Amino acid sequence: MNRYIWVIFMAASFIACNARRNNKLERGNAILSEIALHDTTQVELIDSVFNFGVINEGEKVSYNFRFKNVGKKSLIIISASASCGCTIPEKPENPILPGDTGIIKVSFNSAGKKGFTSKFISVEANTDPAFPILLIAGDIIEVK
Repeated sequence: MNRYIWVIFMAASFIACNARRNNKLERGNAILSEIALHDTTQVELIDSVFNFGVINEGEKVSYNFRFKNVGKKSLIIISASASCGCTIPEKPENPILPGDTGIIKVSFNSAGKKGFTSKFISVEANTDPAFPILLIAGDIIEVK
């Protein structure tokens, strides 16, 4: 019986510690977002559109959109989201220092798609003006 109590105690401790860790991460991200929105910089896109050409349905493509921090403060990417679940953006986790270049990697899965398609990537950052929209587009040939 003591063994079961011990296992239950350990499991409860693990869950409580994990919940506290997640709360700290959420609070840290909220604080970082708040600071970023008040401490703005400027961004210059090196790449804003990627045309992947013609691919077969089911193929995956990826592209690294490049940008440069042309302002005087660190550039912080708060979030990057796509217009569809078939497109996954990956934002840099670390701030981009003034004068440095960063990338947002975007992966697109054409499964279940056919014809011309375009997907938009929205980026929230501490930039003024706002970070421009990114676009990935191309033609998908139906595989029979």
